[in-house]
Amino acid sequence: MSELDQKPEKDHFVLYMVIATVALVGTILAVKLNENEKFEPIKHQLEEENRQMNIRVIGNRED
Repeated sequence: MSELDQKPEKDHFVLYMVIATVALVGTILAVKLNENEKFEPIKHQLEEENRQMNIRVIGNRED
């Protein structure tokens, strides 16, 4: 076979980079959503404590 008969190979580097980037972003999003779900009860507990301790303190006013 001569060099003219050979088909040039396609470069799939960009495709591989796009797939890797999408996979990485998907993994990061999945981890972040899992963290939000994991700490949701703690967040509600802190909000409840803040609501219960929301006492307005009126300072001594010198009128």
